[in-house]
Amino acid sequence: MRDWRTIDFFSDKDLNEDPYPYFDELRSVCPVVRLPNGVVAVTGFDEASEVYLDGDDFSSCNAVIGPFAQFPVPLEGDDVTTLIEQHRDHLPMNEHMVTMDPPDHTRERALLMRLITSRRLKENEQFMYRLSDHLLDEFVGDGHCEFISAYTQPFAMLVVADLLGVPESEHELFREGFGLMGSSPGMIGSKDFAGGNLNPLSWLDDWFAGYVEDRRRQPRQDVLTDLALATYPDGTLPEVTNVVRTATFLFAAGQETTARLLAVALKYLAERPELQDELRADNERIPNFIEEALRIESPVKADFRLTKRTTTVGGVDVEAGTPVMLLNGAANRDPRRFECPAEFRADRPNSRAHMAFGRGNHTCPGGPLARAEGRVSLERILGRMHDIRLSEEHHGPPGSRRFRYEPTWVLRGLSRLYLEFTPEEAGR
Repeated sequence: MRDWRTIDFFSDKDLNEDPYPYFDELRSVCPVVRLPNGVVAVTGFDEASEVYLDGDDFSSCNAVIGPFAQFPVPLEGDDVTTLIEQHRDHLPMNEHMVTMDPPDHTRERALLMRLITSRRLKENEQFMYRLSDHLLDEFVGDGHCEFISAYTQPFAMLVVADLLGVPESEHELFREGFGLMGSSPGMIGSKDFAGGNLNPLSWLDDWFAGYVEDRRRQPRQDVLTDLALATYPDGTLPEVTNVVRTATFLFAAGQETTARLLAVALKYLAERPELQDELRADNERIPNFIEEALRIESPVKADFRLTKRTTTVGGVDVEAGTPVMLLNGAANRDPRRFECPAEFRADRPNSRAHMAFGRGNHTCPGGPLARAEGRVSLERILGRMHDIRLSEEHHGPPGSRRFRYEPTWVLRGLSRLYLEFTPEEAGR
């Protein structure tokens, strides 16, 4: 492998396929290391947690765009907090909570959590079972599929649609709008900000604005009305645009990470026939299997923070204005935290300690939703598909497997996953 100093994390195509040797080398140098481009990379579990939990010294304004954040003024001095606040509206996705800092983030997250209640999640789980069977009905009889376009992306997208109360009569329209009617799966990544597009989710805004405005005029007994009438903690009613952006971002975040989680889970299952039988015989083991899949292949490859005040991380000095790259996939393979971290262990006792969903006030609010989606999907897939295996035509034979991953430094996800299997009836 080339020396880490010669590798550009943001453009090196080899890292799309397998970034883990690079992560390991960075960690061997130091869990907190400054790259040649000036970015401080954090590969250590404890060190990443330290940054995630420190909202005083680190801003989330560049969480999406990373080191490519362009400010109209230089970020100079030992405290650039005021400069960030004055100019953060120049950055991509600045209107979404993922890039906000308190108090704005606290207010918008509280609005979201009023929607993702335990009662609503339970109702949503009932829908998941029906949706899973509906999607499986479309291809399971064929004995083969491209799993991401056939199942993971439409499943993840429609689960969020149901959570937000989109009528089932309009679900197919949403599926078409996201390009999930058998076409190739898509991702939101750095390429979507090309040409100055600061909000690649804008096409959904009008759709949800119509829902919210309609429910505010004529409230009904439905979830969309709850969405439209939800208030901030101080009792004020949000602007329509704020409600819409909460909904549209949940679509993107929920769809992408969950779709990638389901794909990696089936990849590992397909490579372990004995594990399929074990999980099929004991569904209680499925949740821990999901946690291990999240740990070993974290859907979020890189998260970012911008240093507001000169500080230290893991004993390393970090100057104000420095972009800090939190490599969740590396932290989740830190041998100081996980024994033999490169091994997939379905019964690993501390799998749930991973940080695939981040840490601190930006911990992914959809974590419980993603876990439920994984559990329900595996229950139904294992119930209806036997002898699940990788297509050798597309992925090669054992020992010489070929996989392609999405060309983005934001997320870690397979581009395609071709499976072969025996349908339930034939497997009996």
